Amino acid sequence: MANNEKISLGENVSVPVHVGVIMDGNGRWAKKRGLPRKFGHREGAKTFRAITRHAKALGIQYITYYAFSTENWKRPKDEVDAIMDLFEKYLDEVRDFIEENIRVRFIGDRTRLSENLQRKMASVEEDSKDFDSMTLVLAINYGGRDEICHAAKTLAQQVKEGKLEPEDITMDMIERNLYTEEIPPVDLVIRPSGEQRLSNFMIWQAAYAEFYYTNILWPDFKGSDLDKAVIAYSERNRRFGGV
Repeated sequence: MANNEKISLGENVSVPVHVGVIMDGNGRWAKKRGLPRKFGHREGAKTFRAITRHAKALGIQYITYYAFSTENWKRPKDEVDAIMDLFEKYLDEVRDFIEENIRVRFIGDRTRLSENLQRKMASVEEDSKDFDSMTLVLAINYGGRDEICHAAKTLAQQVKEGKLEPEDITMDMIERNLYTEEIPPVDLVIRPSGEQRLSNFMIWQAAYAEFYYTNILWPDFKGSDLDKAVIAYSERNRRFGGV
């Protein structure tokens, strides 16, 4: 697919503005093939690149991937180390997206990541900050509850300093102190692998999101599967609490 090629799913298909993807099933993909789990993560990284480009071609404006959660540190050390090495390697390749006018953002607590990884993340963000063809968001060491806690602490500090009264705190204030400031709410959450739960992913932002589940493991997820998810989304009746 050419970098600027557009894909139409039909004039009656409404494409979501913001899609969240829980990249699940890498370990099981590898286990089914008798391989170490890290090989599944490598294949999953290839899928991530292909799906990002397909999403751009569909006209999706924001896509957020749940790459590594605050709970994933509980996994075996060799697997965590392999994932971190993979992040370092593919951050270099993410720069390919910059050539396609894609803005890259990272959300999550960076303090536990290596200094080299943090530098690369900051560099990619800075170099792509003015691009507008699509925004790619990677959630690394991210947890929805941790994010809300972080926002609460920020506002509590402002109250402590006398800059804010508790009764003046609004939902808009909370949103402005989340990692996703300036990023719209999630319209569609896609989770492959057969699991049907949010797993602490964008709890606040996905409050009114539509959910799409599939038994396909993430490394096997194709552009045609993203098409099916978008079509299913388009057929939903989103009422946002109304009638």
